[in-house]
Formats: sequence, structure tokens, C-alpha cells
Amino acid sequence: MKERIVRAVAGTLVLTSVVLAYLVSYYWLALTAFVGLNLLQSSFTRFCPLEIILDKAGIGKQKPC
Repeated sequence: MKERIVRAVAGTLVLTSVVLAYLVSYYWLALTAFVGLNLLQSSFTRFCPLEIILDKAGIGKQKPC
């Protein structure tokens, strides 16, 4: 469940930054770059800040029905 949430948040941030880059300023593409770099580094290091936040919030620890 946590993995799906991480992917959903990453996808939402990328799409939001692309829309904001189109409508407001191309500097919003820096957010896309940050999300992409974070996903890349987490694939090597297995360290994902959002997973830590979700753990502390108790999300993803529930057993499925």
C-alpha cells in the first residue's frame, strides 16, 4: 500500500509541476527534477523520505481485508 501511495504522490507532483510550468513559470520544472532525482536515488539507496513520513503517520501498516 505504501508503495502505491509513494507512486501516486510522485506522479501528482510531476503532473502538477508540468501544469504550473506551462501556466505560470518554467521554473516549476525544478520540482519535476527534484522528484525524479529523489526517485532515482531511492532506487539505489532504498531511502525515501515519504515512506518515513507515512510510517510515522501509521499509514500502510494496516492489514488488508
